[in-house]
Amino acid sequence: MSNEEKPPLGPAATPGGRPGRLPDEEPAKPPREEPSGATPAVQPKPAGRQRLIAALWPPRVTRAQLVVALLLFVLGLGLAIQVRSNSDNSPLRGARQEDLVRILDELDNRTQRLDDEKQRLQSQRTELESSSDQAEEARKQTDEKARQLGILAGTVAAQGPGITLLINDPHRAVKSDMLLDTIQELRAAGAEAIQVNGVRVVGDTYFSDEGGGIRVDTEKISAPYTFKVIGKPADLEPALNIPGGVVQTLEKEQATATVTPAQKIVVDALRPAKRPDYARSSSQ
Repeated sequence: MSNEEKPPLGPAATPGGRPGRLPDEEPAKPPREEPSGATPAVQPKPAGRQRLIAALWPPRVTRAQLVVALLLFVLGLGLAIQVRSNSDNSPLRGARQEDLVRILDELDNRTQRLDDEKQRLQSQRTELESSSDQAEEARKQTDEKARQLGILAGTVAAQGPGITLLINDPHRAVKSDMLLDTIQELRAAGAEAIQVNGVRVVGDTYFSDEGGGIRVDTEKISAPYTFKVIGKPADLEPALNIPGGVVQTLEKEQATATVTPAQKIVVDALRPAKRPDYARSSSQ
């Protein structure tokens, strides 16, 4: 055998120069032609459920939708926290049944006092309309009204049933706003005359903190604080002892409050009567 380079094997040439095919090679099949007039095959359309699933999944979320969802979540969380905070801070949340009953009784007593005042005024009107000597009856009622207004204005001494409230403050933690809250609670419970450490409390009385003590109008007072209050003891004492009320607030400040009911309380601290500078009676 010679070492001459043999030509690569290729498809066998056929006579005429046309390439032949290898023995193992399959002849190429011509593409199948559709018969004329035949309808091409139509792909089946997806069912309605499949189209719905394809439209919803995977979800297509825009940036605006994400921002709105986040804002709604924050708003709902804030409302839930606010509702829970209000529920937890309610002073009556942990109150016992006896305390709740006592608070309801106090509200009933206030309503009864208002009804009594209404009936008293109606009786006065009836007496004025039916009295034979209307001038004398009017004078009596005027004097009685002047006495009542003098008690409220602090220009007249008063006595009657009531309570004594003694507040000890060894740590000087009691502030003026606490004493003012005590006055407001007593007034709401029906107190008619009040004095604190010898100072008469009236409608324009103010409290302020000053140099380790408390100033009531122009007088400076210090602990212990003694309240003399004229009113119905059965209404005044429970008003101070309600859950979250005056006594519990003072106890949180390590102060002690002692309430002593009595059938006779004397309120003798007086305020000078002020003469108005400009106001004059319209009857003059």
